[in-house]
Formats: sequence, C-alpha cells, structure tokens
Amino acid sequence: MERENPLVSIVIPNYNRAHLLRLCLCSIKEQTYSPIEVIVVDDCGTDDSAQVARSWGATVLRTDVNSGPSAARNLGAEHARGEILLFLDSDIALDPDSVKNAVTTLQSEPRLGALGGILRPESLVSRSLAAQYRALQVYHWFMPTGRPSIELHAALLAVPAIVFTEIGGFNPRLRDTVSGDFRFRVVQKYDARITADISGRHDHDSTLRMILYKVFRRARACALEWRRGETPGDSVPRAFAGVLLLTAALLIPLPLMFGVMGGIVPAILV
Repeated sequence: MERENPLVSIVIPNYNRAHLLRLCLCSIKEQTYSPIEVIVVDDCGTDDSAQVARSWGATVLRTDVNSGPSAARNLGAEHARGEILLFLDSDIALDPDSVKNAVTTLQSEPRLGALGGILRPESLVSRSLAAQYRALQVYHWFMPTGRPSIELHAALLAVPAIVFTEIGGFNPRLRDTVSGDFRFRVVQKYDARITADISGRHDHDSTLRMILYKVFRRARACALEWRRGETPGDSVPRAFAGVLLLTAALLIPLPLMFGVMGGIVPAILV
C-alpha cells in the first residue's frame, strides 16, 4: 500500500436483504474517504437486492447456488481491484470515517494483517427490547477494544489484499466459526486486532428466541473448533454467563407461581 489513497474494495455478501442493503450502501456513499469500489455479491437471492445495488453504483456478482456468506465474500474478493479489502455484511451501516480510519491504520502498521471493527450499541432497524439488548451486549462484550482479542468478525473486517491472497480466503465449509478460522491463519504471520475506529450499526434479531438459538449454536461450534495450544480466554466467563442467562429464561414462570418473590431468582441470575 504505497499510494497515499489506495483503492478500497468493499465486499458485501447479501441474501434477500434489500431493505437493509439500501441503508448499507447509503452509509458507504457518506464515507469521508475515496476512492472506493463497492462489490455486492447476491447469494442467489429472490428479492430485488441486485437492482438496489446497481442503483447505488455497485458492481453486482451472483453465486451459482446459495453458498453462504463465506463463499460470497471469496467471490467478491476475486473480482476486487483494491489494495485493501473491507468485508461488510449487508445489515450493517458504516459510520462515516470507518474506511478512512481503516486505511490510515493499515498503512501505519505494516505488521497488521487484519483489522476488525465494532458494532455500535444501537440496532439499525429493529427496535424491539431483545434487539436493543443484543446491541448493547455485542458492543460491551463481543467486540472488545483496547486489548488483544481472541476474535475477529468477518461481518466488519479490513484486510490488505496481499495478505488475503497470501493466507487464503474464508473457509466456505464453515458457518459459525469462519471468523475464528480466518484469524487463526492471519496471526501465524501477522498481527490482528479490533478497533473502535471502524464501526457501524447492525440490525439485530428482534426476538429473544432467535438470539438464544444463534448464541447457543455459535458457542457450541466455537468450542468444538478450539485448536491445540489455544485457550478459550474470555470465552469461559461468557459461557458461564450464558448458562446463567439461559437458566433465568427457563425460570421466567416462577413469578406466575410464587408472585413477586418468585421473580427474585431469575432477576439475580440475569
């Protein structure tokens, strides 16, 4: 990245999220950095996402079959011309200085092979109590800043194109652990971290049922993917907290049976 303003390729995997894709693309138009090319990969969707992307000036690619976000990201990266790749999920709206900050940081730190962003503590569209809770939880817990992180998140991730080519793309066979696998390969040769200088608002799930399902599924998959020599780090207190939260959810009927006193136990667990 020798040029002062290298081209940044923003790669957006998308599947039937036209209503959110509009907000995502609008946030890119409002970036304080240029030049930017936008590549939207339509993962065999059935809505008008492709038309929406073209109307915002994006290059549109389409997978042959619905293959998941990892395959879509890899396809976008194959066609990208930028010196920096910024992977962005279509349900995230970037803050205006995010691309500029990503370029500045990657240029100033040659040893940095991947730079993850954080999600702000507000949901993009969903305004349910569950969505607001999830936004706060992700902001304060899942997106740690100011210290080395055991995680990166492919949903909001900047990578020098040369590094991406060197270590290989995202593993399309993985769904819930793809970010961990990618980070593991990056840190064999480079540094990686998360920064609050790259940020955006994500549209979180609107029901507690869906949130619990996703958290359980991903936590189980991550536990099975731990490699020899790795430590779970802050995943241990996370898992313990998850057990407490799940137990509290199961004890919600207690106030119905025992009145106000019955609500004390789930409240303490939360």
